[in-house]
Amino acid sequence: MSTEAFQQCINPDCRSTYAVDEVLFACSGCGSLLDVGYDWDKVPVPDSLSFFAKRWASSGRSLESRADYSGVWRFRELLPFARLSDLATIGEGRTTLQQVDAIARRLGMKSGSLFFQYEGFNPSGSFKDNGMAAAFTVARMLNRKRVACASTGNTSASMAMFASVLSESSDKAVQAIVFVGSGKIAYGKLSQALDYGATTLQIAGDFDACMRNVADVAEKLKIYLMNSVNPFRLEGQKTIMYRVLEGLSWEVPDWIIVPGGNLGNSSAFGKAFAELHQLGLIDRIPRIAIINAAGANTLCTLVNEYQLEWQEGRIESAVIDEHYSRHKESGWRAQTIASAIEIGRPVNLTKALRTLHCTNGLVRQIDDETILEHKALIGRHGYGCEPASAASLAGLRLLRDEGVIGTDERVVCILTGHSLKDPDATVGYHTGIDTKAVQWPKPSTPAGSLANQPISVGDDLDEICRVIESTRSDPRN
Repeated sequence: MSTEAFQQCINPDCRSTYAVDEVLFACSGCGSLLDVGYDWDKVPVPDSLSFFAKRWASSGRSLESRADYSGVWRFRELLPFARLSDLATIGEGRTTLQQVDAIARRLGMKSGSLFFQYEGFNPSGSFKDNGMAAAFTVARMLNRKRVACASTGNTSASMAMFASVLSESSDKAVQAIVFVGSGKIAYGKLSQALDYGATTLQIAGDFDACMRNVADVAEKLKIYLMNSVNPFRLEGQKTIMYRVLEGLSWEVPDWIIVPGGNLGNSSAFGKAFAELHQLGLIDRIPRIAIINAAGANTLCTLVNEYQLEWQEGRIESAVIDEHYSRHKESGWRAQTIASAIEIGRPVNLTKALRTLHCTNGLVRQIDDETILEHKALIGRHGYGCEPASAASLAGLRLLRDEGVIGTDERVVCILTGHSLKDPDATVGYHTGIDTKAVQWPKPSTPAGSLANQPISVGDDLDEICRVIESTRSDPRN
């Protein structure tokens, strides 16, 4: 076990610390969330971030080569909680920043100002692989043979893939146990968990019910919990920001825009930048905008309507409790086409408030129709993404309309997952066909401005040619 790393309560009036090998998902003293902390004076951190670039082209089967090949572990000096021999990897995190000038121009921005960090290139098709590499490393260190998660889809797919691959490469099988809510998972994601052999339990309830149950089961049966309440998950997700900086030649952008569901990414990103700034590896911290779906807008409501703030960790918990009580009394549940962020009680809420504080960040909400319009816009430019991903671009347009983000500010939108994660949403948008996974009913004629409906044509060569000739156009329009 690392002697430089520890777990620490985020409550400033507690700050209890625990060893890396203690299995805790909340402070045993006050119940607050835990961070993974480091004694940086004992860590051989490079003088410059450019040190990590040389590992990008690594190949081979040695432990060091496999770690260098990972987009998580080639930054291992910045998450030094495990030995090289413990690291779990399946080639995650080899994602690169994409410059999207055509979309920038559509939003009235200058060329070279807008970028996508497309995490759909990960092995399981979403950003979750970054966090799972770290969480499975700890599970391996603890010799845990069963892991579990509550999921709207991406977490279960990633966890099941890691469990399957790592079981194949070891004589010790790892069982993955997935909790999904009734009718609350996109089939593209569910198919992955089933295909990879996970034990899948469909709970009568939504994600929040699944989260409550999986936490209780994990404690009772000593199963290692893999949701983002696990602080090591967030350590892996920090590396998404390291790769963003790498893609910008280690220069800090002005804005990071990220979809907000369980708020693990936004929490991890804030921690990443705070640590880099503390270490003197960056000279400033970018602003972070967290974008909720309107039907799952807990953070947006608490921050913008009730002015909930970090307050150096002394958060007014009564405001949160009252908000959740109103949800319970009214029967309100999160509901959005963006299934990956369809979460009413985000477990990393307090850490997200910390991120907003340290990055001078903000929160906005976007309705489903607007999310799908921007998903189609992203697709027209060659980057197929799940609906939740498109919340970041929709949020950028809103912030441009509000005058918050300028024409020449450098912005990175995080695209969290691949389009094949939720193909029903895509087909529903373009065809108007109502599918089980789509909760935005449409007639047979789609209403989306970028809808690309299939054309019915007879079994006749001349007719087919006439139709093709009549449809010549720029696919980006």
